Amino acid sequence: MTDTPLELLVGQLGTRLRARGQMMATAESCTGGLIAAACTEVSGSSDWFERGLVSYSNRAKTELLGVPAELILRHGAVSEAVARAMAEGARQRSGVDWSVAVTGVAGPSGGSPDKPVGTVWLAWATPSGILAERCHFNGDRQAVRQATVRHALAVLLRELAAS
Repeated sequence: MTDTPLELLVGQLGTRLRARGQMMATAESCTGGLIAAACTEVSGSSDWFERGLVSYSNRAKTELLGVPAELILRHGAVSEAVARAMAEGARQRSGVDWSVAVTGVAGPSGGSPDKPVGTVWLAWATPSGILAERCHFNGDRQAVRQATVRHALAVLLRELAAS
């Protein structure tokens, strides 16, 4: 994860997307819109930020993003399969080039032995495909959510730079 201040990270992301004439969207569960908020904190973000979808419940994941209910039942909401489906659903339904999706257990409750508090699945839908990563962030609810925001944006910036 990067130590770059969040405002600088978002500024770099916006500069890259704007230069390409591309847009992004977010699909957020455990962060509840914090990634979208970080992006729209920057003046001029409407040039590169299309929308943020908060899909906190399983029903919202299905209705807003097209995540099959069977996929959630089979793998659980906090899973690679669901994060990938969220990212692709956000990209397709928003008509954007890039999207990031997050689903996790921010705590302090809700953890299990296989998905302890701090477990987050992130996925990025890019013009060349989808990548996903399971992370474990330490700390309280706020720390887990903030670390998720930072990591989601840092990886998106890295993928933009590499493409």
